[in-house]
Amino acid sequence: MVEKTHTSGFWPSLYDPLRQVGERVKEWLAPASEASGNDDAYRITVELPGVAEQDIHLSIEDGFVTLKGEKRTEREEKGKTWYFSERQYGSFSRSFRLPPDAEAGKVDAQLKDGVLTITVPKTAPKKSQTGKVEIRKG
Repeated sequence: MVEKTHTSGFWPSLYDPLRQVGERVKEWLAPASEASGNDDAYRITVELPGVAEQDIHLSIEDGFVTLKGEKRTEREEKGKTWYFSERQYGSFSRSFRLPPDAEAGKVDAQLKDGVLTITVPKTAPKKSQTGKVEIRKG
């Protein structure tokens, strides 16, 4: 999605600094990911430590694989004379455009040790048609 910035003349929009802060927060909350491919499939790995499986939603639509989720962590420690509590909450969304040779209907996803691996098989390459072409006369 592309966001259009509105300006009037040479004066920048008053909201530009807020947009930049919002983009930074979004980047901070987005999980680290890596995409690769080989002859048979494309593979996307996403680091999701501390994210519960029920808080992960994976969908395919219009040539995109979209991952949405929410991270909720709480930590509480108590001592005889002290108390410490920390909470972190945040939702995230990542989308990956599938190449034309990806078989979107056969996506596989596996979550292991806080890492989600999404595998998208490639379609079998079409066999080239070879043969002699007859040339017609005038």
